[in-house]
Amino acid sequence: MNRLKSYLRYIPDGMALFMSVIFLDSLRYKFTDHPKTQEIFGRLDGWAGSLDLAGLFSHTGLFSQYVIGSIELLASTLLIVGLHPRFKHLQAGGALAGLLVMTGAVSFHLFTPLGIDPNNDGGGLFAAACTNLAFAFGLLTVFRRKEILELGQRVLAVVRPL
Repeated sequence: MNRLKSYLRYIPDGMALFMSVIFLDSLRYKFTDHPKTQEIFGRLDGWAGSLDLAGLFSHTGLFSQYVIGSIELLASTLLIVGLHPRFKHLQAGGALAGLLVMTGAVSFHLFTPLGIDPNNDGGGLFAAACTNLAFAFGLLTVFRRKEILELGQRVLAVVRPL
């Protein structure tokens, strides 16, 4: 039983590593303006344009591939740095950033014309987004509850007026 318990303690770090790999792998598409990325964000921008929000997903838009990629890079960095026992609160911050970005990704796949298979890859991109969303939720609600509260307290201590 002790042996099993010792292995189970590595689950949150495994989840964090998996999330980081998915986020970091996607950056080669987002930051190089890959045609698949142009297709996805172009389709989203066209949809946003039909709602009088043209440019929202364009190269300079609020939710451009560069903005989303930068948040994913930040999330990955925090998740990886959080592997060190002293910085578990940063892993919680990375999970929170991942949760926010993946909530948006899954929502846009489900509720816009983007669909769940925009790359004709059998839904692999959507499956990765759902897995990262589930792992982020699990990290925050099961494994890193105390650490997210600690991170919140640290942030409040910095921004709270004296």
